[in-house]
Amino acid sequence: MRVMLVEDDPALADTISRALKSQVDAQVDWTARGEPVTVSLQSDDYDLLVLDIGLPGIDGFEVLRRVRAAGLRLPVLVLTGREAIDDRVHGLELGADDYMVKPFALPEMVARAKALVRRARGQSAGTRTAVGRLVMDASARRAWVAGQEIELPAREWQLLEYLLRHLGKVVSKEHLVSSLSGWEGDVSENAVEVYVSRLRGKLTGSGLRIRTVRGFGYLLEESDADPA
Repeated sequence: MRVMLVEDDPALADTISRALKSQVDAQVDWTARGEPVTVSLQSDDYDLLVLDIGLPGIDGFEVLRRVRAAGLRLPVLVLTGREAIDDRVHGLELGADDYMVKPFALPEMVARAKALVRRARGQSAGTRTAVGRLVMDASARRAWVAGQEIELPAREWQLLEYLLRHLGKVVSKEHLVSSLSGWEGDVSENAVEVYVSRLRGKLTGSGLRIRTVRGFGYLLEESDADPA
C-alpha cells in the first residue's frame, strides 16, 4: 500500500506514518502543504490519500476538489478537527470516501485506511488473489505457486502486487522505481532489475511471466512459457 499523507502537524504526521508502516507495511509520503498534491498523485501510483482539512495555503477542501477535478479516483480519507456536520457533508460531497474527526484512535484510522484500499481494489476482507497457478494472500502476506509457498521479501512483494494490478499492461522501469520508493528515492533502476530477475525465478510454474519490452519496461502476462 502506498499512501500520500497531507498533514501540517509534523508530530501527528509522524505518528500516522509510523502506524501505517508498522501495521500494514505501507509506504507513506508526507507533505505539509496541499499545493503539490494533485501533480504528485498524477505522477506516481498511490493507493490512498489521507488528507487534513486545516492546511496552510490552500485548505484540504480545495485540495480534494482539485484531485477529483483532475479525474483521480483513488480513495480519500479526510482528517479534521472540525466537528460541524456541514463540514463533514461538504467533504463527502467533494468526493471524500471517509471522514474522521480529531482526536481519533490510530487503530481505527488504520482499519479504515485498509478497508478503503480493499474496496478500491475490489477486494473484501480475507479474500485471496489467484491468477494462473499463483495465489497471494494479502492479509497474511503469503504467496504460493502451484501449491508451494514462495518466500517474497518486502520489495519483491510490492513489485508483484504492482505488476498484478497492471496485468497485461506494459509498465515502465521509472514507474516501478517510483512505486517501490518513497519520496526518499531509495530504490534505483538497477535494484528494480535485480528484483525482477529474482521474481521471475520464483514465478516459474505459475503460468505467469515477466517479459522485458525493450525501450518501454516490463509486462506481466499469463503464459505457460518460461520467463525470458
